[in-house]
Amino acid sequence: MNDGRTRGHLHPITRLVGDVARIFTDMGFDIEDGPELETEFYNFDALNVPKDHPARDMQDTFWMKPRLGDTEQLLLRTHTSPVQIRYMEKKMKAGIEPPYAIVVPGKVFRNEATDATHEAQFFQVEGLLVGKEVTLGMLKGVLGKFFAELFGVDPVVRFRTSFFPFVEPGVEVDMQCFKCKGAGCAVCKQAGWIEIMGAGMVHPKVLQAAGVDPNTYQGFAFGGGLDRMAMLKWGIDDVRLLYNGDLRVVNQF
Repeated sequence: MNDGRTRGHLHPITRLVGDVARIFTDMGFDIEDGPELETEFYNFDALNVPKDHPARDMQDTFWMKPRLGDTEQLLLRTHTSPVQIRYMEKKMKAGIEPPYAIVVPGKVFRNEATDATHEAQFFQVEGLLVGKEVTLGMLKGVLGKFFAELFGVDPVVRFRTSFFPFVEPGVEVDMQCFKCKGAGCAVCKQAGWIEIMGAGMVHPKVLQAAGVDPNTYQGFAFGGGLDRMAMLKWGIDDVRLLYNGDLRVVNQF
């Protein structure tokens, strides 16, 4: 009997985090989490980000005012990558050598203007696989499986050379547009390809910072915005709709 009450609905980002967790745990990855209030060491230094990198400037990072007793500069994390360092460091201190396979969905913060495709806070998903004989080919296979499950398509994935301080080599990861099959449309802005995330082979200095021997082990890492994936998956044209509290949006899910 209908008593006038309506069913609750999961937020689309909550649904997406659940989908990501299911897809990667099925592939053997563990789900990890870490603090949103982070130290400069874990957010930048241990990830091989130079002291003069623009990402450390106030326009990109929310720095916290020092408090009495603070020994390190604190900030709101700008990516979920610090969890990689914390996880590997914890495992090595416990005497547990790789292989490691983790995925980290979580909230991040950037001090930037808000528009239809950018928010000051948003969600990322980060992945890390460390072991022996890990290759870019393995990365491509893992991401292909992820995109296929997430978007319900048979994806065509390509890598483009790029630079990120914490990987070498670094790549931009594109997926052929699943709406037009590469012909060009409004979804892919006539390019035929959709940029999904950044990735690459973990830089030896990052492994060293976490106590992992880069002469014995190597790994790949990838990271992308869950908000952007939600927009692509469900045809949302303005990221601000995910955060304005309008139940007309949430009630569709």
